[in-house]
Amino acid sequence: MGDAAAEERLFEKYTTTVRALARPYFLTGGDSEDLIQEGMFGLLNAVRHFDQGRDVSFRTYAQRCIVSRLFAAVRGASRFKHRPLNDSISFESPQFDERLILSTGNLRDPEELVITQELTDELQAELAERLSSLERDVLDLYLEGLSYTDIAAKLGRSVKSVDNAVQRIRHKLSRTD
Repeated sequence: MGDAAAEERLFEKYTTTVRALARPYFLTGGDSEDLIQEGMFGLLNAVRHFDQGRDVSFRTYAQRCIVSRLFAAVRGASRFKHRPLNDSISFESPQFDERLILSTGNLRDPEELVITQELTDELQAELAERLSSLERDVLDLYLEGLSYTDIAAKLGRSVKSVDNAVQRIRHKLSRTD
C-alpha cells in the first residue's frame, strides 16, 4: 500500500476482527494480549502483501493471514522445546507461586492437588461424553503438538477429516450446557 494513513485506518478498522479471531485460541505461556499482538502481525502482513489483482477481498485475505499467524503462534508455543519456559517457577515469589504447574506436578498445597485432580477428572469425563472416539484421538494428538498432517497420517485419515474433527471439537467445547 505505502500510504501510512491508509494503513493506520485499516488497523483501526480490523482491530475488532483481530480480537474476535484471537478469542478461541489459547497460547501456552502467554495471555490473550499476546495472541492479539500476533494477530496484529498477521494483519500487518495482509496490509503489506495484499494484491488487488487477485480475485479475493481484502477482508478474506486479512482474516486468513490473521488466523494463520495465530495458529502458528499457538503451535510454536506448544512445542516441547518451550516447555522449560512454560513450566518454570517464578523466583520473584518463592513462598507462594499462584500458578499451578500441572505437567511437572509442582503443586504447593495438597488441597490444590486434590482439587486439581477432581477438576481434571470432571473435564475428562465431560470430554468423553461430548466427543467421539475420533475427536478424542485428534484432540490428544493435537495437544501433543502434532500438525494436522501428522495427525492424519497417524490416524489413517485425510487432513480434511482431521480439520473437520478439530472444528467439531471447538464447537462442542465452546457450547455451555
